[in-house]
Amino acid sequence: MIGTIVRAGLLGLAATVVAVPLARAEVLRVMSGSVSTPLLVPMNRAVVVESESPFAELSIANPGIADISTLSDRSIYVLGKAPGRTTLTLLSADGQLMTNVEVQVTPDIAEFKERLRQVLPGETIEVRTANDGIVLSGTVSSIGSLDRALELAQRYAPDRVSNLMNVGGTQQVMLQVRFAEMQRSVSKNLSASLGSSVSGSDGGVGGASGNITGVNNLIGGNTVTTSAAGALGAVLTRGSFELGILLEALESKGMVRTLAEPNLTALSGQEASFLAGGEYPIPVVDDDGSIAIEYKPFGVELAFIPRVIDGDIINLELSASVSSIDTTVTVQNGGFSVNAFKRRQTKTTVEMRDGESFAIAGLLQDDFNDLNAQVPWLGDIPVLGALFRSVEYERRQTELVIIVTPHLVTPTRGDALALPTDRVRIPSEADLFLRGKTTGAAAEVAKQDFTGSYGYVME
Repeated sequence: MIGTIVRAGLLGLAATVVAVPLARAEVLRVMSGSVSTPLLVPMNRAVVVESESPFAELSIANPGIADISTLSDRSIYVLGKAPGRTTLTLLSADGQLMTNVEVQVTPDIAEFKERLRQVLPGETIEVRTANDGIVLSGTVSSIGSLDRALELAQRYAPDRVSNLMNVGGTQQVMLQVRFAEMQRSVSKNLSASLGSSVSGSDGGVGGASGNITGVNNLIGGNTVTTSAAGALGAVLTRGSFELGILLEALESKGMVRTLAEPNLTALSGQEASFLAGGEYPIPVVDDDGSIAIEYKPFGVELAFIPRVIDGDIINLELSASVSSIDTTVTVQNGGFSVNAFKRRQTKTTVEMRDGESFAIAGLLQDDFNDLNAQVPWLGDIPVLGALFRSVEYERRQTELVIIVTPHLVTPTRGDALALPTDRVRIPSEADLFLRGKTTGAAAEVAKQDFTGSYGYVME
């Protein structure tokens, strides 16, 4: 009977050896009367178990985890099939229990370690097995190395990888964002109006924007009434006939400079947000018809997620915007007057090194319009036709640029940081009322010279 079992086992072994070669097989000796140590079997590899005494029968508790075949009455071939634990039982010829061997089938970490050294040669990563999974520990230099190690481990133990690794180096990123915007506008208006009066009967003619009322008031001896910044009026009288001429001219120039530099620090892989501004109330009609108030934020907004990939290479997922209330546009909602918003926004993902800068957004806008309105035929008369024309000219230019600069930072002592209020000293009553002096930051701002050139140039 034993010989039949042995011969059948040998035939099974021959078939198994063809499918899975016996590579670097380990040997575990089973001593009679002693407790057997656990048998570690890599998945898809084999080990050989040798017994001091010949055995007659053997069995495996879970054939799905490990497969067994007999080489002789003292040797057993064990093949790991799936991660897990099972028990190998050996019986003697008289049916007595010789020993139970605990078989632990684990992922093949020998091959995994070799691949890990090839992919990440400079990293000190320790690899262990736990139950049917892989445990990674140690310290890596960057998030990128950690991700590559985890991705490789998933191929050997899918969904059974425990990450105990730490990331060394600086993993906190401070982001400097500079918003710079220049707005320039020029507008010119020139219009003329004529008015006449004969025996108390008034009449008038003028350009499209002429102020006839102003001319009539002028003829009546009253002061010229016009909203123009510059106006010139004259009256010609001949008996009962009066002729009034009104010229209106306006030229306006405006310059607006907007600059914001928000700074924000966040841990690698974590989101940080920043808002310097306020919230604008907006009335909203509910489903039941009642009025509710919702608040819309405005100002300088910044949200970003930094990721330190390798060394000083930083990946930035960034969203930045600058918004303000536009008082020139008004919407009526439920009896409330609501202003519109001006908003400049960008959302992007960039990659750069520590201290490098990117201009992630830019805008050059030049709006131009003119209008020439005249009285038909009269406006075409040379020289005198200017009295029957109204000319408007307007041009608006806008330049906007957004520049980001990331820095790897580490914490420092609190007394090494300066606050804006550190330079401010409250003035005494004598300095303020008798000498008219203000101290600190307020005095520094008052001494600044705002004359000269301004703006910026990008090449």
